[in-house]
This record gives sequence, structure tokens and C-alpha cells, in this order.
Amino acid sequence: MSGTAHRTAVGQLMLAALCWSLGGLLIKTVDWPPIAVAGGRGLLAAIFLMLTNGRLRFTFSRLQIGAAIAYAGCTVFFVAATKHTTAANAILLQYTAPIWIALLGAWLLGEPATRRDWMIIASVLAGMALFFADGLELTGWLGNGFGIVSGLCFAAMTIALRKQKDGSPVESIILGNLIAFVVGVPFMIGAPPPSPGGLIALGLLGIVQLGCSYWLYARAIRRVTALEAVIIPFFEPVLNPVWVFLVRGERPGPWALVGGLIVLGAVLWRALDAMRAAPPSPGS
Repeated sequence: MSGTAHRTAVGQLMLAALCWSLGGLLIKTVDWPPIAVAGGRGLLAAIFLMLTNGRLRFTFSRLQIGAAIAYAGCTVFFVAATKHTTAANAILLQYTAPIWIALLGAWLLGEPATRRDWMIIASVLAGMALFFADGLELTGWLGNGFGIVSGLCFAAMTIALRKQKDGSPVESIILGNLIAFVVGVPFMIGAPPPSPGGLIALGLLGIVQLGCSYWLYARAIRRVTALEAVIIPFFEPVLNPVWVFLVRGERPGPWALVGGLIVLGAVLWRALDAMRAAPPSPGS
């Protein structure tokens, strides 16, 4: 794999994070139960990915199904965490995924974390804790548990997709979106349909926030390490409330600005370092 291909993959990860970051603003606009929103956007994302990826190959192997279940778990448990605890707790606990990947990557993928990787993980988690300081709480143990499970699923999904780097990981993502849709169906039944504005937001959630982002992510995961695949998009939770501020005027506090700068600086450092460095050799 060439250095150019690796740099392209890093750019794809950053664009994917940009798409993900629209979630908070768009979800606030959809007047529908949260799990129904997760299911509806999952169906739209699955259709988008099926239409934009040729020669799909559903083997239903243990790895393909495992990645799909982890993907669905990541999205559904995150919505459940947001419902039962603060949004700050939910996003911070979901983004513990790099810790699990750093611990398991050497064993499962032959991609050990370096001392610098651990420094960046510590920096971004500290920055996020500052960024969401006003919303973090020790209460809401059920929601916090859901958030931890969401982070574990995010890590498992990334590792399973990375293990499919020689194949086509997008099939697992499509299956995962369909699983999320099935989970969401009971919450759609009997609920009033979304307003016209909500339907537009739901369409953007499915096509842009999930569809385009995972179109990019599925291509990038073949050319970056699993740890890069979760550290480089780390600015997504910081951008998420930025869009809400620009559109709805919800202003972040001073500690949030300090934390956001720490996260963005650490992620930018890691991304630039990844672009300069030779592509990862283990299993590339």
C-alpha cells in the first residue's frame, strides 16, 4: 500500500467524522421516538449503501455477522444511553472505544499501540471531559452502562471491519443498519409520523450522517490501523454541538472551548503524523 493511499484514507476518516457530527442537530429535529429514529436512519443508510456500492457479497460469515451486530449495538445502545443519562455521559463513554482497541489491537490484529497513541488517547479523553464538564454526572447508572456497552461495540465493530480489510467491509455495515431498523420497528408502530421538517432531517440522517460517512469509513478502514480509525474521527463529538450552536444558538461554556481545543489539537497532531508516516505495516 502506498503512502498516498494511506493519506487518502486519513482524509476519508476526517470527512466521515464531519458527516457523523451532524447527528446531534438532525436528531433534535426529528419528532419521533429515539429508537425509531435509529431504525429509520438505519434503513435509509442501508438503501443508500446498497445503491452506491457495486458487487456486494454477503457471505454471512461469522466475522461479517459479528461486525454487523457490533455496528447495530453501537448505534442502538448509544441512543439508549442518551435516553437514560446525559448526552455528555453517553458520548464520552462511547468514545472509550480507543482504549479497548489499544488493549486488544495487538492481540487480535497485530497492531500494538505506541506510547504516543496512549498519550493521544489520554489527551482527547481529558479534553472531552472538559468539553462536556457541565453535562457529566455520576447518576444515571443504567444509561452509563449503555454508554460503556456502546463503546465496546464501537471497538468491536472497528476491529471486525479491519479484519475484513482484504474483503469488503461495507456488507457488514449494511447488515448492521438493517438490524438497527428491525430493532426500531416496534417503536415506529403507533407513533405519530414525523413532521415534514422531521422527515427531511431523517433523510439527511440516513443518507449523509450514516450513509455517506460509512461509505467513506468502509474504504478508509482497509488502509489505516484500527486505532487510527477511531482516534482520527475523534473531533466528531466536538463538532456535534458546534452545529447546534450555529443553528440553535446553544452556546458552549469556557471549559467546553478549552476542552474542544485540546481534542482538536490532539486529533490534528495524530492525523498529520499519520499522513507523514509510512503506512502501517502489520496486515496492511
